[in-house]
Amino acid sequence: MKVTLERAALLKSLGHVHRVVERRNTIPILSNVLLQADGRFLTLKATDLDLEVTERLAADVGQAGATTLPAHILYDIVRKLPDGAQVSLETSGESGQLQLRSGRSRFLLQSLPESDFPDLTAGELSHDFTLAASDLKKLIDKTQFAISNEETRYYLNGVFLHAADVEGHLMLRAVATDGHRLARVDVPAPKGAAGMPGVIVPRKAVAEVQKLLDDPAQEIRVEISTAKARFTFGDIVLTSKLIDGTFPDYARVIPAGNDKRLVVDRAPFAAAVDRVSTISSERGRAVKLAVSEGKLTLSVTNPDSGSAFEELDVDYDAAPMDIGFNARYLLDITEQLDSDTALFKLADPGSPTLVQDQDGASALYVLMPMRV
Repeated sequence: MKVTLERAALLKSLGHVHRVVERRNTIPILSNVLLQADGRFLTLKATDLDLEVTERLAADVGQAGATTLPAHILYDIVRKLPDGAQVSLETSGESGQLQLRSGRSRFLLQSLPESDFPDLTAGELSHDFTLAASDLKKLIDKTQFAISNEETRYYLNGVFLHAADVEGHLMLRAVATDGHRLARVDVPAPKGAAGMPGVIVPRKAVAEVQKLLDDPAQEIRVEISTAKARFTFGDIVLTSKLIDGTFPDYARVIPAGNDKRLVVDRAPFAAAVDRVSTISSERGRAVKLAVSEGKLTLSVTNPDSGSAFEELDVDYDAAPMDIGFNARYLLDITEQLDSDTALFKLADPGSPTLVQDQDGASALYVLMPMRV
């Protein structure tokens, strides 16, 4: 194999693929990135056996071939080369090494045979549709924070993606929950999404897709089966195994009868929550919301450091009520809202609260209260 290409292009592609590679691997080949030179292109591929990213980039191919190299070492070498440099990659015979040249720098890197590299992309995927990058970004950005980190409840360790009928309109819906909070967001379902299986996209795949969504005008091809999902961003293809589990019936925890409406100015409310929670020894401490007609008092009491109070003018005309929430969770949700005002639909101090933009946007959040 002999190939020459721009340092900037190689660095960008390695930046996309090397993130998939775990720093510690018991299987040596999984520490490597696969390089395949053919025609006028160099294709890079990396995998952790659950997630695979491939990217094709233009290159001057002197001799077709393939090999694998340590992903993080290769990335670090290319990163440290000067801007504007040309990079030459060449394997020779059966030596098991690749020579990397750039300017007056020369590296001899140990390679492993490409025949050992696993392939995750085999098999057909049953559903295929194209989604605007802005819609996919919305589905991920507004739900990702609520993904559970509890490995024992593995079926909550991702975003549940499925088609849902909303008042006669087919929507593509993303849901995530950790048992304390729930995020649900809809976008119009693209052609081809009807009848797709409900799938749980793992946390790592969700994070990688989010990083690749850098062009909001781009169209993303999405292919889904019951076992895998594939996302194509132009020359970049990300394939992921799906979580093999059943996502809980989230509709049961979304309250329908919350009739007490509290409307707050989002930014001042978030700032006030952030200020009073400074008193708590940890961000998980409850902040108490004492709400009465036209007024909201936020308070935090910590036996070790004291207490904090802040009042806000709000729109509320129901019976007075005290309710507690995790301060971090409140801030996470208010960060996701788009409008200047947030609507809280309350029932009682022990029941879940509904939070959304006042203008009835397509994103909806459920927050479990804390005892205060």
